[in-house]
Amino acid sequence: MIREFDSALLVTLRNARHVAVLTGAGVSAESGIPTFRDAQTGLWSRFRPEELATSEAFDRDPKLVWEWYAWRRDVVARAAPNPGHAAIARLARLVPRLTLVTQNVDGLHQRAGSSDVIELHGNIHRSRCVRENRLVDDWQDVGDVPPRCPRCGAYLRPDVVWFGEMLPAPALEQAERAAHDCDVFFCVGTSAAVYPAAQLPLTARDAGATVIEVNKDPTRISGAVTYSLRGASGDILPRLFAAAWPT
Repeated sequence: MIREFDSALLVTLRNARHVAVLTGAGVSAESGIPTFRDAQTGLWSRFRPEELATSEAFDRDPKLVWEWYAWRRDVVARAAPNPGHAAIARLARLVPRLTLVTQNVDGLHQRAGSSDVIELHGNIHRSRCVRENRLVDDWQDVGDVPPRCPRCGAYLRPDVVWFGEMLPAPALEQAERAAHDCDVFFCVGTSAAVYPAAQLPLTARDAGATVIEVNKDPTRISGAVTYSLRGASGDILPRLFAAAWPT
């Protein structure tokens, strides 16, 4: 058995009834996906993400914003899930109930085998109509950039949450219910700086859950959690779960 982790933590994991996991950009960064505020490359190095990821930017220059997201989709498509993603997918098979909430839009959790992922910030692989606010899976490619909604002719936009927009209410409500109900809460690869997601681990703590932070660097909630484990999720999580559930 791996003995580097606190024995009380291992017992808590093994006895957990409901585990909730919140993941952020640090998990995707381990797959080579730049965090949102990392320096951009090539053509996009002269733009700040905050200048492109807004409805105002899309209204002003929809072609530019669509092409930036096309570049980001290409970056994501070339990435692969890492051991952190795989460990979380495995955790779902080890505990009675797991709720996975992510701030990432890349779909890597699903590709790693996780199901029923609550996506707080949407998914970069989906598109929706700006007029009807409905998802559009298919459209005729006639060269329009952005493409047009096949039903009403309005532009399509990425199905992601932009600066100044509200999180999708159903996703946030599910995440908050999980935070209130779980007995173990993991906060993985997130700076815990963006609300309302940053409130979730504190909600879980106040409801009596054991809160475990896994991050390379200290965050603003490090002093408020039960355990703060320093390192990459792809290193910490597989070893932690192997220690809790040795084969």
